[in-house]
Amino acid sequence: MPLFKEELRQFISGALEEDIGSGDITTLATIPADTVIKAEMKARESMVIAGIDIAAKIIATVDSAIKVDILVRDGVQITAGNVIMRLDGNARNILTAERTALNILQHLSGIATLTKQYVNEISHTNCKLLDTRKTIPTLRKLAKYASKMGGATNHRTRLDDGILIKDNHIASTRSVKKAVAAAKEYGSDASTIGITVECDTLDQAAEAVEAGAGRLLLDNMTLDMLQAAVKDYSGKVELEASGGVTLETIKAIAETGVDFISVGRITQSAPAIDIGLDYLI
Repeated sequence: MPLFKEELRQFISGALEEDIGSGDITTLATIPADTVIKAEMKARESMVIAGIDIAAKIIATVDSAIKVDILVRDGVQITAGNVIMRLDGNARNILTAERTALNILQHLSGIATLTKQYVNEISHTNCKLLDTRKTIPTLRKLAKYASKMGGATNHRTRLDDGILIKDNHIASTRSVKKAVAAAKEYGSDASTIGITVECDTLDQAAEAVEAGAGRLLLDNMTLDMLQAAVKDYSGKVELEASGGVTLETIKAIAETGVDFISVGRITQSAPAIDIGLDYLI
């Protein structure tokens, strides 16, 4: 489970309150209280599953008596028509829980599925795909969990996870050298990515290496520039390419020899996957 027990409880409570309000008045008006149904949650397109246990927990929070049978675990790739989950229980409560459970499963599976597509494009190289902090606020842990299910490596989750000196930091300190020196003085032992410096030019990359950076974030560089950086610095510092990376461009970027490619799109722009809940009458 990507969330701690109390985090999960708060998340589910807020999600259900947001959707249900004071009650599902349509279901209460039309479905007799003692109606029991069976239902199947099905994939309507190919996907990588992420969030199945959260979806099940949402249903159980609405009604712990509903029988939930999970058939596909997170991280598994399936095709259209596969049954993901079976439900058996009170019709009112299944209907009430349906949308919230589907929403989170569709969103997280969308991230995992898109991530897997990016990973497949670079699987013939030693390059690793990284996610970023470009996530919907309050859903970052879940988004990063989903990207991991798709095969990505989690980059820093929060600002206190790692030192990443970006262009605005450099502008404020007036130079790469001064920014790196300040980071060293502050202390980088707790940084999961050492001292990383965002570089827009090869001159900045050279300055960062000389100053003692441990990783270069090569931002929006051409393939020729990336190849030059790999030639000069591979084995000396870690090299991460970033900026406008798409499914059409990631393969060529990975083939330059960089160690990492960070992609904001996988958590920021992944479309929800189509999953349906079909009632078996």
